[in-house]
Amino acid sequence: MKVAAKDKFESIIESSDLVSRDLSWVKFNDRVFDQSKKESRSILERLKFLAITASNLDEFFMIRVGSLYNYLDYDKERVDYSGLREDPFKMKLLLECQAFHKRQQEHFVKNLLPEMHESGFILSNVKNLEPEEQDYIKSYFNKAVYPMLTPMVFDGYRTFPILMNKLLIFGVVTLAPGDKKENRKLSFVQIPANIPRFFEIEREDLVVYIPIEEVIREHLVSLFRNVNIESVNLFRITRNGDFTLEESEDMDANFLEEVKRKLNERKTGRVVRIEVEEGYSKWMISLLKERWNIQDDSIFKVERSSMLDFTGLWQVVGNRRFKDKMPQVPNPVPPISYPQEGTDDVFQVLKGRDILLHHPYNNIDPILDLLDKAADDPNVMAIKMTIYRLAKDSRITKTLLRAAENGKHVSVLFEVKARFDEENNIREAKKLQKAGCFVIYGISNLKTHTKLMLIVKKDDNKVTRFVHLGSGNYNEDTARLYTDIGLLTTDETLANDVSEFFNVITGHSMPSTYQNLITAPRDMRNQLISFIEQEAENARNGLPSGIVIKVNSLEDSEIIYALYRASQSGVPVKLIVRGICCLRPGRIGLSENIEVISIVGDFLEHSRIYHFHNNGDTRTYAGSADMMVRSFDKRLESLFRVQDNLLEKQLMNILYFNLKDNVNAYRMLEDGSYVRKMPQADEDEFNVHKEFFNVKIEDVLKVKLV
Repeated sequence: MKVAAKDKFESIIESSDLVSRDLSWVKFNDRVFDQSKKESRSILERLKFLAITASNLDEFFMIRVGSLYNYLDYDKERVDYSGLREDPFKMKLLLECQAFHKRQQEHFVKNLLPEMHESGFILSNVKNLEPEEQDYIKSYFNKAVYPMLTPMVFDGYRTFPILMNKLLIFGVVTLAPGDKKENRKLSFVQIPANIPRFFEIEREDLVVYIPIEEVIREHLVSLFRNVNIESVNLFRITRNGDFTLEESEDMDANFLEEVKRKLNERKTGRVVRIEVEEGYSKWMISLLKERWNIQDDSIFKVERSSMLDFTGLWQVVGNRRFKDKMPQVPNPVPPISYPQEGTDDVFQVLKGRDILLHHPYNNIDPILDLLDKAADDPNVMAIKMTIYRLAKDSRITKTLLRAAENGKHVSVLFEVKARFDEENNIREAKKLQKAGCFVIYGISNLKTHTKLMLIVKKDDNKVTRFVHLGSGNYNEDTARLYTDIGLLTTDETLANDVSEFFNVITGHSMPSTYQNLITAPRDMRNQLISFIEQEAENARNGLPSGIVIKVNSLEDSEIIYALYRASQSGVPVKLIVRGICCLRPGRIGLSENIEVISIVGDFLEHSRIYHFHNNGDTRTYAGSADMMVRSFDKRLESLFRVQDNLLEKQLMNILYFNLKDNVNAYRMLEDGSYVRKMPQADEDEFNVHKEFFNVKIEDVLKVKLV
């Protein structure tokens, strides 16, 4: 990129009132990467966060860069929030990704590799092993690896093979004896995904990890007998995984088939990135660039002293031998609103009070227990749920199957378009359908992202509806890792709202209004903007005002400009945005009264909380929705109002603790960059991912936000 062009791009970006969604995401992944650089963490934790950033980047290229190529390949116009058109934006985005990739590589080589030995493990190639270990490796290759490998040659007689997404691949350039260079051939050897990423050798005080590519590289000649190997090139491709499902009239058959077809297309989508070891064959790369129509900025070079595909580090992190070297998460504590958790019948408890759960500090058991009891209770008549993502061996599915077997009416809306969980969701949904459950496979042009559960129970001729509303998935595994909010209640107003919403989802119903539920795509954006505008009106009238919001992402421009107007009216706005934030805080004349922080640490911040001061008559909502175009226009979402004084104070305290954090928090600057918050000279460390295990009811009851 020419310097003058680069400067022009930067001036356009800086002049925009909005931050690019994709450039903001790169900054988010950098904050995750920052966790890998913290020397206070163990080497295994640091490797874990490096692996997370690599997995994040894979998905980013498959979806976001893939989406950008959809515009480029089909000559569709697109203007990014940065103000840049398609081609210059691609140049800027890939430049940022290249810089991030280089930081990953340098950190791994300079900071992580040297620390491994003292922690009880090393990475090694075959040549550095003891002779008997090399023999062991050779035997492993011959018996277990060699039979799995299939060299595929590309020449004038054979078509170009299908190379799979995210697999390690050897590109081997060969010449037959006596042939001229123009007759060289290119063969591909893909390393199957079901071969472990590392071969492990356990010594007395050390685990030696040999990358599978080094095992194969050492013995690759056995696949190319009686020809000359000119070069061996390890690379990996990322394909476009972005797709939009067409509407289908036949929801039960065509829709599922459409999902399956699109999943298969992911395997052959256009290539958007090549990662390749340094020292590669320029002839091979030139051939691949022409074949896949990509430029140099999509070629990501990896040093031979590093490794290709850091996601493989999960094998090291997950080794049971090192379990005691990973930090132990404290045991969950009882919810403040349910201190006697597990000692009483949850059905009886909920008839007398609501329960607010804050995961993972409170465990998911009250939800699972309620569902378990409902499956077996003869007085329970119906169970309705929305499901977005499930654990692989889901207790939820097993319980719903049992409920159906026990004669309950079970209705489940399964979102089969949950990205990268489509196949698992289709499989689980079919299990339920075969058992007699009423299964709805999502709404064709909308994703069902809302998290709702309704249990109908009849006791002594009285019907009670038990409701769960949440921000997180019904997934026992992620409930230990994600911070989420869940409300268990028998409140009739919310029960009516949820019943109505299920009727909208599963049937043809248009409710006139909800009392304590805000839903999308119906009216969520407009409702939130009206709350923001009320705060602005209060500020202009000299009344107390304030907005505190916690979400994963803030991208919707209508919401952003409403927040800008509120700031200009004098409303103090505090935003806790974990990932993408397209709003510029602190810009003179635009957003001086807006502060933005991001919390990134041991747990993935997933809860969404919206708090409006409203001149003392506070409005506090929680739920599944971020402030994104897709949340408001392309998803079924819900936010539920929490009015019980103790429970609302709990939500306010969660916001307060997040704003107080000086360990995991990053402050967003006006230019879209972030700086880490640090304890001041007169401050102690305040880490929300520890403090929520110790929160007391007294802290909650006295909390004030604005």
